[in-house]
Amino acid sequence: MTVTGTLAALAAIALAFALDRLVGEPPTAWHPVAWFGRLVGALDHEWTDSTRSQRLVGVAVALLAPLVPAGAAAGVVFAGLSIHLFVGVALAGLVLFFSISLRSLLELTTTVLEATDGDLETAREEIRGLVGRDVSALSPAQLRSGALESAAENLADGLVAGLLAFALLAPVSLPLAAAGAAWVKGVNTLDSMLGYPSKPIGTASARLDDLVMWLPARVSALALALAVGRPLAPWRVRRWARTPASPNSGWPMATLAAVLEVRLEKRGAYDLNTDADFPTLADGERAVRLVGIAAIVAVVLAVLVVVSTGVVLEALAGTGLANSVTMPGQRPPLEYDPVWEVRR
Repeated sequence: MTVTGTLAALAAIALAFALDRLVGEPPTAWHPVAWFGRLVGALDHEWTDSTRSQRLVGVAVALLAPLVPAGAAAGVVFAGLSIHLFVGVALAGLVLFFSISLRSLLELTTTVLEATDGDLETAREEIRGLVGRDVSALSPAQLRSGALESAAENLADGLVAGLLAFALLAPVSLPLAAAGAAWVKGVNTLDSMLGYPSKPIGTASARLDDLVMWLPARVSALALALAVGRPLAPWRVRRWARTPASPNSGWPMATLAAVLEVRLEKRGAYDLNTDADFPTLADGERAVRLVGIAAIVAVVLAVLVVVSTGVVLEALAGTGLANSVTMPGQRPPLEYDPVWEVRR
């Protein structure tokens, strides 16, 4: 990978993160994830009376549906790079922007937390955008717990997963990185819409999401721990992290409970850090700030991945063990050829 390629990848990441902080969530009518959601909605159908057959259909859906946004993302960025490097970088940044969401998560979490201080009706209404559990009988403290659980988990789903996929693939090519981020977002969307026990068609999507989110969940836990200067926190709460049924969501939630010294509970599912008290409003405000700092840590980690991988690829290219990757529209160096990503 050339220095230009590394800078292009970093510029795309910077653009995506800046857009999220400045713009937030795009209008639904213009959001590619919403378009993909309509496709998933059309696929959510009783194709057969057999549960087993429905699950087989679900395997095809899980394998093929995320390729739609991935292929579209790769095609758009490849076309942009064929016009000019800056156009391709801008489009790659836009794809990543559409694949992540942080500002809207933090704003909704803050809205719920503030409403728990005297306006429980609003809190119960707004928290439906964060959790799918029955909140009608939850106390203010339990509502705050649900909001913080969702903020921790969605740090992984809404930011780290797409960012990590982009960073890992960007040293190979920007179109591939954009495809990776879009594919991960597609898998997350499938799981959020179909991955329920009552939907056999979503079983494969849920299993695929478990696999895809294994690394992002643990990186998110690490980012939360680094944000408060306690890098060993995820290791120390590994027993708590395994309490939720999901193999992944417990890691950022347990880490957040530990570093904030609060109790996070979903009745009948898990109870994290039972010796502590439920979060107060002040704890919730600290949590929002912490998730924001952890997001910055995650971006820094992504930058390090891009730079270090770029250095390795450049070194391998210099020894003749690997081809140097360039973007369409750039002159290939020497003889190397240009080579063409709601919580329940």
